[in-house]
Amino acid sequence: MLDQSMLHITTPFGRRSLTAAQIRAQAKADGCPNEITVQKWTVLRDITEARAPLGLSAPSLAVLDALASFLPEVALRIGEGPDLVVFPSNRALALRTRGMAESTLRRHLAYLTEAGIVIRRDSPNGKRYCRRGRSGQIAQAYGFDLAPLVARAAEFARMAETVRAESLALRAARERLTLLRRDCMKLIQALEAGEGALIAVEPLRGRYGAILGALSRHPTCAGLDAVGDALAALAADVGKRLLAHQEDPDLSGSAGQIERHHQSSKPEPVDLEPVGTMGREDAAAPRFVSAAASVLARAGEGGSAAQLPARTTYPLGLVLDACPDIQDYARGGINSWRDLVDTVGLVRSMLRISSHAWDEAREVMGEDAAAVTVAAILQRAEHIKAPGGYLRALVERKRRGEFSLGPVLQALTRARLQVQSGRRKSIAGLVTQGRGAGVRA
Repeated sequence: MLDQSMLHITTPFGRRSLTAAQIRAQAKADGCPNEITVQKWTVLRDITEARAPLGLSAPSLAVLDALASFLPEVALRIGEGPDLVVFPSNRALALRTRGMAESTLRRHLAYLTEAGIVIRRDSPNGKRYCRRGRSGQIAQAYGFDLAPLVARAAEFARMAETVRAESLALRAARERLTLLRRDCMKLIQALEAGEGALIAVEPLRGRYGAILGALSRHPTCAGLDAVGDALAALAADVGKRLLAHQEDPDLSGSAGQIERHHQSSKPEPVDLEPVGTMGREDAAAPRFVSAAASVLARAGEGGSAAQLPARTTYPLGLVLDACPDIQDYARGGINSWRDLVDTVGLVRSMLRISSHAWDEAREVMGEDAAAVTVAAILQRAEHIKAPGGYLRALVERKRRGEFSLGPVLQALTRARLQVQSGRRKSIAGLVTQGRGAGVRA
């Protein structure tokens, strides 16, 4: 226990005021036992790691290293004399701090003093110097006392250990969050790409985005743990749904089930006549669908037996063969259902289909089936003057169970084959005429 009656607190020179931090630093230094010995560079390394809680910056640490370099001993110990007082000039300090300006030096020396790491031992005139005895030993020194490096060494070590532990926990939380983000995204993609998956993934994507949106720019360990727990719960929910989908035979369509798809035995012929008088976009389908445009609507009346989304019933290649025009608007080609949905999201505004109508179609039909429907409308766009109202009419038919995509795709495929066949016949006729003209000549 420090004998406060023997404590002598030195005050700074000039206009500098005595602060509470300086008083505490001197009290701790005077109360430190003389037998304590610390390693200089170990203490400086602990202070460097604990610089944030100490309120120190990199330039302040550079000044502290420069002051410590004037102590030749590596093992520091508080003795009876001014063994830990250094008294370098500003020029000498500037050289050891790689040319730091004197105003900057004074500012960071004040920071170190206020942090209780350095004690000012000012002379009567404020200059730094020492007095030596007859034997050449330093009897009195005025400058900066580094005794707090010894007196507070254990405190600095505890602070550095706390900072290291927090840094390790933060790194572990970041790694856990990175893994959970990867797991959530790939589980959602697996659920989306699974054969016969009936579960809409948009709510899961929205939940994933909402969780990450709550993450601050500079998150703490607690914030990372909270977001990690939310992502872990999301991954567990998606994993359960994915496992349930794989284990339930009713959710995976087999080849036999696809073969038993019901459709009309009397398909409607494709009429390539242009559309006549059209109504408003929001009007009912009979007011604006002509014989040519009603091919899609009548094809959808094949019955409600095939209510599965397009992904579970029709391959993507079949859809692209029936609706090849949609590929002209894809940025990097259509290689997956997600590419098709993204491309349709761009095309629907060109077709003047409102976002509300598109969202309603995705909700009622399913995202993939809605994308195939819009692709089919694009394929017949020259015969449909109000695609937005037409899509709404098909959505209402879907609600009533009167619309399916199988006959639609078959009708579009037949129309495409008929056009190709007509072109081949025309080319053959031209070739025959050319040969006949050559013979007559």
